[in-house]
Amino acid sequence: MDILKGLTVLLVEDDPDGREMLTVTLEHYGADVDAVDGADAARCRLAIQTPSVIISDIGMPGEDGYSLMRSIRALAHPDKSRTPAIALTAFDTAKDRQSAFLAGFDSHMPKPVRADLLASIVRALVSMKKCVGG
Repeated sequence: MDILKGLTVLLVEDDPDGREMLTVTLEHYGADVDAVDGADAARCRLAIQTPSVIISDIGMPGEDGYSLMRSIRALAHPDKSRTPAIALTAFDTAKDRQSAFLAGFDSHMPKPVRADLLASIVRALVSMKKCVGG
């Protein structure tokens, strides 16, 4: 199952167990995963690398995923500012989805995450970016 082979994922998840589970899941599908525990660490990683996709929890202490994504979308560097991004959240109402899209996420996934669906969405977002010249 290497549908994510060659892709790098910046995973932002404050919960250690959730971070480990998502890392193992994405690696199972072939992705290289750089997992961090919050918004500040994510911005530090983005300063030195451009991942294929960003997956971020929304409900994090300190700075939430919405704020993180708005700051990423405001970056001057086009490769980093347009990196495809998936919002992960325990909340799955229409308002939650709208908030994620307005913050700059390209997709919204409720927790608990279905591994096969997550892998498919990552692959699709990366493929779409390539099609539009990213």
